[in-house]
Amino acid sequence: MKFAFIEQHASTWPVNVMCRMLGVSRSGFYDWRSRAPSARTTANLALLQDVRRLQARHHGRYGSPRIHAALRAEGYQCSRGRVERLMRRHRIRALAGRRFRPCTTDSRHYLPIAPNLLAQCFVATAPNQIWLADITYIATGEGWLYLAAVLDLATRKIVGWSMRDHMRTELPLAAMMMAAQRQRPAPGLICHSDRGSQYAAGAYVDYLSAIRAVPSMSRTGNCYDNAPMESFFHTLKVELVHQCRWATQSEARQALFGYIEGYYNRHRMHSALGYLTPEQAEQRMTG
Repeated sequence: MKFAFIEQHASTWPVNVMCRMLGVSRSGFYDWRSRAPSARTTANLALLQDVRRLQARHHGRYGSPRIHAALRAEGYQCSRGRVERLMRRHRIRALAGRRFRPCTTDSRHYLPIAPNLLAQCFVATAPNQIWLADITYIATGEGWLYLAAVLDLATRKIVGWSMRDHMRTELPLAAMMMAAQRQRPAPGLICHSDRGSQYAAGAYVDYLSAIRAVPSMSRTGNCYDNAPMESFFHTLKVELVHQCRWATQSEARQALFGYIEGYYNRHRMHSALGYLTPEQAEQRMTG
């Protein structure tokens, strides 16, 4: 382990200094380095290359659990602990997020409020049984861009989304219309949201009635009543928004579209799905 550390950092510090600090001889180090690598060392080097390849493919977003799942999906036989040790030794880490601060909604209005039908029981056995909806905001050089999204609880797939430079009812209504047109849900679908005026507005409630969906709303100021949706927005912020600065709203729109449709739904493994992607989960449940 000491010799491996010295070899790894030989371009940073002098070998003789590291040998002295670690209490080993230079001759011993050079003798160790001249030996043929063991089968385990060779296997670890091959594994490390695959770890780095997958980490690059996912833009640094995967930690050891997802890297391990991705390797297993490719047929690689290795333990999660081995992957974790290898990543830690070579300082390969997932993107770190800022402390998550859930947004609370201003529900100070006199519009009708739907009952909370979920009560934090986030379980769905098939697609298009329960959808969660919410709004978040993204900073750009041209001001705030607002994103409304609709998430299917069973598959964690973002089935509908819309972006605007405002938070009026048109924003979440467009996301819900996209979801309904794509998924064609059967009557009885539960659509859960917070108590924001956008979700209690007549146009939004009328559309839910038109598709024969049942509205549900969180308790006042309790973001945990919509936790899977908040979790998606947290993931979005960590893996994309906090890594970028967009001069224009157009740039942000393109990046958000690419993340949701090109990456999250199709390629990002989800721990709640047994490390399937949302689209894989949907195909298994409907196939």
